[in-house]
Amino acid sequence: MSTYYLTTPIYYVTAKPHLGHAYTTIIGDALARWHRLLGDDVHFLTGTDEHGQKVLDYAEAAGKSAQAFVDEIAPLYEQAWRRLNISNDDFIRTTEARHKLGVGELLQRCYDAGDIELDLYKGKYCVACEEYYTDDELDPGDLCKIHKRPVVYSEEENYFFRLSRFEQRLLDWYAAHPGAIVPEFRSNEALGLIRGGLRDFSVSRTSLKWGIPLPWDAKHVAYVWFDALANYITAIGFGSGDETEFKKWWPARHLIGKDIIRHHCVYWPAMLISAGIEPPAGYAVGGWLLSDGEKMSKTSGNVINPLDLIDDIGLDGFRYYVLAETAYGQDGDFTYEGLIARYNSDLANNLGNLLSRVATVVDKKCKGISPAPRADSPLAAAAATAYAATAEGWDAVQPSRALDATWQLIRATNAYLEANEPWKGEPGPAVDAVMGDALEALRIIAILASPAVPATSQIVWQRLGLSGDVTDQRLPAAAQWGGYPGGLPVVKGDPLFPRR
Repeated sequence: MSTYYLTTPIYYVTAKPHLGHAYTTIIGDALARWHRLLGDDVHFLTGTDEHGQKVLDYAEAAGKSAQAFVDEIAPLYEQAWRRLNISNDDFIRTTEARHKLGVGELLQRCYDAGDIELDLYKGKYCVACEEYYTDDELDPGDLCKIHKRPVVYSEEENYFFRLSRFEQRLLDWYAAHPGAIVPEFRSNEALGLIRGGLRDFSVSRTSLKWGIPLPWDAKHVAYVWFDALANYITAIGFGSGDETEFKKWWPARHLIGKDIIRHHCVYWPAMLISAGIEPPAGYAVGGWLLSDGEKMSKTSGNVINPLDLIDDIGLDGFRYYVLAETAYGQDGDFTYEGLIARYNSDLANNLGNLLSRVATVVDKKCKGISPAPRADSPLAAAAATAYAATAEGWDAVQPSRALDATWQLIRATNAYLEANEPWKGEPGPAVDAVMGDALEALRIIAILASPAVPATSQIVWQRLGLSGDVTDQRLPAAAQWGGYPGGLPVVKGDPLFPRR
């Protein structure tokens, strides 16, 4: 059995969960579910980033201690992910003891390796990014390119990680691991950052009080990247004595947004190399889910609460839209009109209509008992093609492509029914043959669609008269044509997706 360790970024607790957070987390959940179908031993991690100056500022503005503030916000993420049917195996908070132990261990290893040194920093700093920038990295007027807000001049004694020493080692590692970053154009972006020259970055602050003290100098608090990025290893036992668990899962595959490529694909592997730890197995870099053409953020004021959309469109309708609408890696622009259009076309008119018409014909022409499929069905080739393309899409971390491949089988089955019109035929072998084929296609569709629409797939599974849980099926064997036994009661039920 292969292990598959997948992470989302940890989300900053100065904002409540919004659609941008849900986007990456749903993609992670679908990937985790797909790999469980493949029989992999999966560990799916998400969590919250709870230290830093911004958190302290927000807490003070709210009249609360920093710990009380994060203790109110972090559970909102856990609640949101439960509501979105996210199947994470762990949820890490950077205020947990296990995380603090691991951060201390990582810092100490890099310090002992001689890659962390004391220095004086003078430069321009974006509070929202928690990042120092050079003049050529800013917009006119000293504005942060991401937040469009003025940076501030900062001068402080910091410990620095000597990233400048790692340029060739990083280039060598990426050369030895082609395909580590997908999509490929994002890999080119990361390599361009490395080849453009690396500058050392701060790993501590003396002015910051809300964070993890450096193990060798308690006057300094660990700065954002050594704290936040370390969650990926602290969650699986690094630094807390559970070396077996850590070795079982590491290295991870990271889902990240395009705005944190530098930190994840340049800083993070260099930190790990310094500490004597293998770099991550790979990165899948997503674009932004935009609203009104801008990245969703509390600063922009354009955030959308995903839970509101569930109330409008249903959980699986929302999950499907997030996964199917935008090619992963590209920016997507959320519109309510687009959500409704895709719901009606793909879910109501295609999947929902297919199940409804099959159940209705079986009820009327087959006395509600399912016929078995034919081994030489015309749909067998379509099912094999759909599985191969679906698997290829998930393997490439392209959920939209994977779902389009699955939906090709739905369309092919609907077209097959239209061509044969079993609802017009007399009960007997000819109708049984067509309906057995359609039922087998639906069985395979339920399995292949389950990473995206798990609750709906289970309903389809049960209405076909199948027992157990669709997620207990194992690919590729479960996608082989001929697995539907026939002779089962088929349930009509209410429409899966009433038109909106």
